Amino acid sequence: MLHAAALLIALLGLAHSVLGERYLLVRLFRRELPHLFGGPAFTRHTLRFAWHLTTVLAWALALLLVQLAGPHDAVDLVRTIGGAMLVSGLLPLAITRGRHLSWLVLFAAGGLCLAWVPG
Repeated sequence: MLHAAALLIALLGLAHSVLGERYLLVRLFRRELPHLFGGPAFTRHTLRFAWHLTTVLAWALALLLVQLAGPHDAVDLVRTIGGAMLVSGLLPLAITRGRHLSWLVLFAAGGLCLAWVPG
């Protein structure tokens, strides 16, 4: 059952990114957006990374469910969470070129998780 739930969540994440990019974000970006931190480009980039962050976190949740379905320990689960935080941090770092500072928090959280994992 957990594998089926994981598959559904992973597919939902994929559909969220693909369909959201195609049918929502593109249309939204045709409209005038607020000028945050200097212009609408920053607003577009922030909306884009935040939208796709949902998919990254959905995939991490799906992986956690797969791990919970079989033999697992806390180390495996924390590694998954830490890795998801690091990958999540790449989105604002790359898409906003580091201007949205959430990447710092996501990298710190991911690093702390992975530092907790024994050697």
